[in-house]
Amino acid sequence: MSAHHADKLFQPYQLGDLSLANRVVMAPLTRNRATPGTDAPNDLMVEYYRQRASAGLIVTEASQISQQGQGYIHTPGIYTNEQARGWRRINDAVHDAGGKIFIQLWHVGRISHVSLQANGAAPVAPSAIRANSKTFAASGFVDVSEPRALELSEIPGIVADYARAAEWAKEAGFDGVEIHAANGYLLDQFQKDGSSHRTDAYGGSIENRCRLTLEVVDAITKILPPGRVGIRLSPVSPANDVSDSAPQAVFDYLVGQLDARKLGYIHLIEGATGGPRDIAPFDFAALRKAFRGAYVANNSYDRALATQAVATGAADLIAFGRPFIANPDLVERLRRDAPLNALDVKTLYGGGAEGYTDYPALTA
Repeated sequence: MSAHHADKLFQPYQLGDLSLANRVVMAPLTRNRATPGTDAPNDLMVEYYRQRASAGLIVTEASQISQQGQGYIHTPGIYTNEQARGWRRINDAVHDAGGKIFIQLWHVGRISHVSLQANGAAPVAPSAIRANSKTFAASGFVDVSEPRALELSEIPGIVADYARAAEWAKEAGFDGVEIHAANGYLLDQFQKDGSSHRTDAYGGSIENRCRLTLEVVDAITKILPPGRVGIRLSPVSPANDVSDSAPQAVFDYLVGQLDARKLGYIHLIEGATGGPRDIAPFDFAALRKAFRGAYVANNSYDRALATQAVATGAADLIAFGRPFIANPDLVERLRRDAPLNALDVKTLYGGGAEGYTDYPALTA
């Protein structure tokens, strides 16, 4: 790969009306360090994001749109004034450092535990099918709870929660939002036939299964310009026990609909989340071709794969997850082809500054 090609990853990129300093995106990364009791972002989180502001775009850790949408302990929310104030301080710090930042809006659906739900209620899902999956609660990693199927009458309230979260995000000063429709959480549970056995307007056909996601998109794009809205998709990832019998057809349809709505970007997990890229046959290039906005590629990208994808036009932007945890200055390390810090997996979830804000940047 010539130096010229490698450079493209570090060139500015115009995402709608937003100018990004480079094409490196910090992917959403759950770290479970919000303030206990309020789930509001805090000083430690301000420092963590500020350190990583050299990314072309930061997508925050997934943030629940309601208490019902929470599936893990100490994840931040975006549904109270206190939470929005905490995010405002993060946004100010990132903007002062020259960065751009979107918040990832999250409803986990069935990937939750009764201990995290109001009054110990069952988590909600398209259908009452328990996921073979674990979550992180006060007692540590636990099996997820048995969910209940959402009533048709409850669905508008969920869409309204997403819209209200987008209002809070706007209020807090985010540059935009990413809708989390991947990794077996609520929207993905509706999209895939392995987790949705509904027979009403939200189940059965591909159009019906994608309906909730598109209603959420439509509600949010009334609050923010569509160019300031992205969406994350994982067509073939088995994360959180979801599967579909015909994923290509589902995501070809969905991406066509997203293109018609002029969304800013689609963020694709190519393969299994944090696992093999070739887990199942799927034509990601078809989604790239069907969508006129930006294509953000994600999953086990290293410097060589990232520079090649951007140089060949296979992707516009490359999202890096775990490398950003251990390398606050990942962009500079990639630019120089410098060695990366090793990741400490013991400090990924919960805790304090250790393994969070104490990873060193390059010194010279």
